[in-house]
Amino acid sequence: MDGQGQGREGHLRFGGWDTVELAERFGTPLYVLSEDAVRKRCRSVRETFINRHDGAFAAYAGKAFLTMAMCRIVQSEGLGLDLVSGGELFTAQQAGFPLDRTFLHGNAKTKDELTHALQAGVGRIVVDGRSELETLAELARGMGRRAAILLRIAPGVDAHTHRYIRTGHTGSKFGFSLIGDDLRDAVGFCMASESLDLRGMHFHIGSQIFESTAHVMAVDILVDLLTALARDTGFQAGEVNLGGGFGVDLLDEGRNPEIASFTDPMMDHLTAKCREAGLLRPRVTIEPGRWIVSDAGITLYRVQTVKRVGDLVTYVGVDGGMTDNPRPSLYGAKYRAAVANRMDQGATETVTVVGKCCESGDVLVEGLRTPPPERGDLIAVFSTGAYTFSMASNYNKIPRPAVVLVSGGRADVIAERQSYEDLLRGERIPGHLQ
Repeated sequence: MDGQGQGREGHLRFGGWDTVELAERFGTPLYVLSEDAVRKRCRSVRETFINRHDGAFAAYAGKAFLTMAMCRIVQSEGLGLDLVSGGELFTAQQAGFPLDRTFLHGNAKTKDELTHALQAGVGRIVVDGRSELETLAELARGMGRRAAILLRIAPGVDAHTHRYIRTGHTGSKFGFSLIGDDLRDAVGFCMASESLDLRGMHFHIGSQIFESTAHVMAVDILVDLLTALARDTGFQAGEVNLGGGFGVDLLDEGRNPEIASFTDPMMDHLTAKCREAGLLRPRVTIEPGRWIVSDAGITLYRVQTVKRVGDLVTYVGVDGGMTDNPRPSLYGAKYRAAVANRMDQGATETVTVVGKCCESGDVLVEGLRTPPPERGDLIAVFSTGAYTFSMASNYNKIPRPAVVLVSGGRADVIAERQSYEDLLRGERIPGHLQ
């Protein structure tokens, strides 16, 4: 992990900072994001994909982690933004992000979200199904707009990952199925519409994928589809979006693929297949999210309790949990961690780090080797830059942690810690209960 090491008094350093100092200054739980690590990953995408291949572009998948500060970093690194809701679109707008470099996804977009996208000038709307296509056409026609769109397909590729994050298999809730004539009819509908500008196709087969086989299979299916559509309808795709899902090694098991290990085979295969089919190769976009931000973040917790249950297990209870990182509870996600204030001491015990929620499943890390744990210790959980802050909740009326962006000599709050007053904002007691 970039910027990680041991500093004075055996303290963990991250992003150039002593994590104990960060915890004392900003409190815990605390999300810490390394700006340098984010920029390094963005530059890797630019150098090994965008600059290497003609007609290539990349949009950071904001659902992994999105704040206005993150929008500014992504913009300055020359990437676009992949957005999945009106709230994410509003965040990008407020940050001043150029919206012609954005994509709006989602399988159940509301009329308000589609209207917002049309009014704001979103670069591409990725349409997920026929009913949405008809709604968008009607809205665009009423506004005198022509919406630039991609049609999302479910290519029928079953990626080897958790079933909740497989998204490209037949039967997925996402995209047009390739079974039957639904997609062909949708293409015909677009070609006949004056308010829709169909630019091409999109797929995303899932998340946390560590080798390129499934992506290359999806490219194969996509080119066969484009060939059939060109023959049967005359539609020529000018763009394709090949999604993301590139895996990140949360447990330091030696599986941390470079982006090029996916994109080079995909691009080589796409180019060769298009040449064989007599098609011009479309422009290509990818959507890395977790791959850019996961290793750039850690979460700091303060130990509140140490509970030894005979010789069975030692529970180390911290001041956060599934409210700030629900992924272990949702997906069985595994994370590495360390006692950040005692990195120089030998690990003599095995403990289970648990959160403070009233749920037996509120477990953050199992099997952590540590020095004898003590109340007040600082636990750092690694590779939590993605899908923690963005998935955080207020379950048990627990406030969301702050986010601090660190780089060199700077440490800036980019999302404030919620207060108890924040939790009640918007709540009302009706008159008959006063």
